[in-house]
Amino acid sequence: MIWALEYLSLALVVAIGLVLAALAVLFVIDRLQTHDAVRRNYPVIGRFRGLFTTLGEFFRQYFFAMDREELPFNRAQRDWIARAGAGSGNTVAFGSTRNLSIPGTPIFVNAAFPPLHDQYARTRPLTIGPHARAPYEARSIVNISGMSYGALSRPAVRALSMGAREAGIWLNTGEGGLSPYHLEGGADIVFQIGTAKYGVRGPDGKLSDDRLREIAAHEQVKMFEVKLAQGAKPGKGGILPAAKVTAEIAAIRGIPEGEASISPNRHEEVDGWGDLLDLIAHIREVTGKPVGFKTVVGARAPFEELFAMIREGGEERAPDFITIDGGEGGTGAAPMPLIDLVGMPIREALPMIADLRDAAGLRERIRLIASGKMVNPGDVAWALCAGADFTVTARGFMFALGCIQALKCNRNTCPTGITTHDARLQKGLVPEDRCRSVANYARCLNAEVETIAHSVGVAEPRLMRRHHVRLVRPDGRSVPMDEIFPVRDSG
Repeated sequence: MIWALEYLSLALVVAIGLVLAALAVLFVIDRLQTHDAVRRNYPVIGRFRGLFTTLGEFFRQYFFAMDREELPFNRAQRDWIARAGAGSGNTVAFGSTRNLSIPGTPIFVNAAFPPLHDQYARTRPLTIGPHARAPYEARSIVNISGMSYGALSRPAVRALSMGAREAGIWLNTGEGGLSPYHLEGGADIVFQIGTAKYGVRGPDGKLSDDRLREIAAHEQVKMFEVKLAQGAKPGKGGILPAAKVTAEIAAIRGIPEGEASISPNRHEEVDGWGDLLDLIAHIREVTGKPVGFKTVVGARAPFEELFAMIREGGEERAPDFITIDGGEGGTGAAPMPLIDLVGMPIREALPMIADLRDAAGLRERIRLIASGKMVNPGDVAWALCAGADFTVTARGFMFALGCIQALKCNRNTCPTGITTHDARLQKGLVPEDRCRSVANYARCLNAEVETIAHSVGVAEPRLMRRHHVRLVRPDGRSVPMDEIFPVRDSG
């Protein structure tokens, strides 16, 4: 017994000595280094500042932030998605926690005598691309926005594909090309053509008609989307860090393994709207599928020019759809000035483009798809009132996959396995389980948008118009949306 106590005492002395030695080494390192003034002036202790700064975002999320405070998505939004994904019901009690006096808040106008239950109608399918050889009958208002395999992990793409198939929604590939995992679940696919032409590029790096035909030969591929810009980084191409460019991803994209993948900031062959319309018509002819484009609105004048050109050239030459991404859109990697400061918000851009489309008489020809934080029923219902035909969300479905908003998407260290290619972290995401959350979320989102539609007095969501929603103004009063954005064509 005495021997054991002596041994423990010796071990404790050694341990204390090692700790003191380590602290002495850190003291010397901190005092001699020159890049951190706090550590130089306060050796060892100054290191805690960096630690606490790093941990601060997690402490705020769990202990300090109120339900409606966090950005880019608050706890109330994330909790709604979690409940929807669990399929466990989405009722709440004791009243709203939302501050209804914040400018821009939508308040839907309930009907005095809404339709009876037997007068409700499910959302009807809508045709996209009537002039294509294979038009697409899209069944769902809510769909999955572009997220590349590479930016997302293999299990994440598999779960999205299986969940999309179950819910009857489409899955956009993002600009990273078509992987086997997009096809695996049997979902309808929208193939996105980015500025680097990943997946459809020839040996010279330019768009290849042969590769287009190969992609279009997949029955699941229903449409093609030419990406001009996305909300988080208008004027900047896609960024995939080198750590994420595995051999498989390099083969799918047609790029070198282990090197950062930086897409051009725009399509080199598209210098104006005329070039874009020519490109869209060419892809539609080669593939036989509907073709549209995705962009961010910066000003009204360029889109006035676009719709004037379409009127002049005839509606056959028009894009089959336009995806409008708001400047609040998300991404895994982008410069902060572009994320924060560039691109018109979707709340301003969507009504503007809808008005221009409708004034040109193209409401039934060009479908509008709204993107940009469309994660909850109120967001989607507002977009339909503003003039959208469909909405897409990426981050909403990431939350359905289990995202905890750790903000690590660009570091290959995502703790939930969604945006990492670290096999150890990917094990946490089981596609066969999370696909059900994806499907449940999509179904619940569609169903609750229908609930809002019925409350305002229409039989199905696409019958909602701007007079069905009021927007809160800075003075606290709400006014009908059609007073702020007068309707040019009630359609």
